[in-house]
Amino acid sequence: MRRVLALCLFVVAVGNLSAAPERTHDITPADYAGVNTITEIALSPDGKQVAYTLATWDKKGDRRSTELWVVDTDGKGKPKQLTTDRANDRHPKWSADGKAVYALANRKGKAQVWKVPLDGAPEAVTSAKGGVIGYDYAPKADAVFYTVDDTVTDKGDFLELREKFAKIEYGHNKRTVSKLLRIDPKEEPREVLANGRYIREFAVTTDGKRVAMVSALDDTVIRSEGESRVDVWEDGKVTTPPTDVYRAKAASPYAWLEGLAWNPAGTRFAFCAIHDAYPAEIIIGEWGEGKWTTGRMNRTKLVGPERSEGWVHVHGYGSPLQWTGNDALSYLQERAGQVNVRTYVLKDGATHVPPPDYQESTVEYAVHFATAPLRAVIAGSQNGLPVLKVQAKATGELETLVDPNPHTANWKFPSVKHIAWKAPDGTEVGGPLELPYGWKKGDKPLPLVVAIHGGPTTSSPNDLRFDPHNGRLYFAAAGYAVLCPNYRGSTGYGDKFVTDLIGNENDVDVKDIIAGIEHLIKEGVADPERVAVMGWSNGGYLTNCLITLKDPPVKIKAASSGAGILDTVAEWGFNDEPAYPVVFKKGTPWEQPGIYKKTSPIYGLGNVTTPTLIHVGGNDDRCPPGHSRMLYRALKEYKNVPTQLCVYPNQPHGLGALSFRTAKMEWDLAWFDKYLNKK
Repeated sequence: MRRVLALCLFVVAVGNLSAAPERTHDITPADYAGVNTITEIALSPDGKQVAYTLATWDKKGDRRSTELWVVDTDGKGKPKQLTTDRANDRHPKWSADGKAVYALANRKGKAQVWKVPLDGAPEAVTSAKGGVIGYDYAPKADAVFYTVDDTVTDKGDFLELREKFAKIEYGHNKRTVSKLLRIDPKEEPREVLANGRYIREFAVTTDGKRVAMVSALDDTVIRSEGESRVDVWEDGKVTTPPTDVYRAKAASPYAWLEGLAWNPAGTRFAFCAIHDAYPAEIIIGEWGEGKWTTGRMNRTKLVGPERSEGWVHVHGYGSPLQWTGNDALSYLQERAGQVNVRTYVLKDGATHVPPPDYQESTVEYAVHFATAPLRAVIAGSQNGLPVLKVQAKATGELETLVDPNPHTANWKFPSVKHIAWKAPDGTEVGGPLELPYGWKKGDKPLPLVVAIHGGPTTSSPNDLRFDPHNGRLYFAAAGYAVLCPNYRGSTGYGDKFVTDLIGNENDVDVKDIIAGIEHLIKEGVADPERVAVMGWSNGGYLTNCLITLKDPPVKIKAASSGAGILDTVAEWGFNDEPAYPVVFKKGTPWEQPGIYKKTSPIYGLGNVTTPTLIHVGGNDDRCPPGHSRMLYRALKEYKNVPTQLCVYPNQPHGLGALSFRTAKMEWDLAWFDKYLNKK
């Protein structure tokens, strides 16, 4: 019965001019379970259909999984569900003939590549014993490439002793590496590459003759963030194009590499070099005169009406990339909370942009082109939850094709708008402001929740989103004003705005946030006696920084610290990505002890009087639970400050279970209602 009902959840809205229903539904955390999310899209080769993966919650299974759907782009047909077994279909890619969609799915336990006909049952393409890690499809060769994990033991000193006491967990010498395989129709898989390196990501040219790979010595984060490289396989040989542009000569040598994409001719590839503390860069590799060269996309040259200079920021922690021609590359750019597709044209050495007065109101999560300019996007807005849009042939404008949440048409969504204020040093800071449904200027000031994003080298987008980790929607729906400050270090406000945070954590970022609070108090939006702060990851860290301030200019009456760092030396020592503190603190703890101490909230715990709720995943390697337990111990056992520690069993850095996400929201609301005297 659930399958039948699910089909009724979707509306094809191209050309739909019906009046909007009255907003009558009060949003609560329980509504989160009914929110459906389109996660990935792929246009068919002829552009007549778009495949997409839809994530829905299973209350009984306490998890979210994705299934595969397809819909005609002309808006005349209804969406068709291709899989119904909650196998977590992902990474859809169309077959060359347009009659099927490939996907990676856990249909029989381990992940395998499946071919899903438009009319028929899924067919297994691979049968890897340990499961498939990643895959790509070469349509001109009609071949599937995929990777599987393998283990190697390095020789060296003490090998005999390690083998003798094999039950001990050793720090190194045993590595997870990859094998790359190829499978053609009606043939057995054959090994393409096994060179003792781990392939974190790869992309294949349309003819299957070249493979670009992000590879590292093993699968650990510490190797990926500073030592990974892009290799190219061809004719049985592996070449490493120059790495200086994203390592030795980059702003920081600790970039993450992802988003590999080939141009149609297979002569150029591109990928994102994603930095902490610096804007992300797009790296382009090119084959010519018998060798590979690499260079950075020019982010400071624009082409458009009345535009020739300026800057662009590649979206936060990276962007999906797609070549729309042999010399044109599409990506997502970010500016002041908006995220939109742009095209970089190599012959111009510039990004093509619309006129300065062109107003963009969407936040685009993903984009896919068929024959340019035909494109499909997952787009959020200030008026509703994200939808699937397609470029209409008649107008050239993006129009809604699928709304996965039509049941929210009567929800009392908060208003969302981007606001700006001045920091103490005169820098303009901005971020989204959510206000309860129906609230207008001149109404009684509201209790304020400052919802601080993680990262920090990303931002809070200016759209509606139901986000349990970062306080979006559920607080405003409960009657709070919610400020989502894009403090110093956030993307979308210029390079200097990002890099100002280096060496200045627990300083300029905190001042930016406090200035935003004071701005809303002055504007009559926020009640100065009812201010709370919350966040997850770096947002949890900044929550810890704010509650440990001595004599703050604004009294913080309640806090929710999610997966927050308390001691930055411990962050370097126990975090799975130690390059993060090394970059922001300009070195290791023994090289920069003063910065590590200055940026650690632990030394201000004696100042805390704020009732603080603490959340953390029990298996969090990014912000290990020891920080949260340390904060709890100080407040509970030594400071006698109201507190509660919520450790979510077996959860990583982000909570995955529906019950835990719901619990967090309900705990947040109950805690703030009590200590802000909201009722």
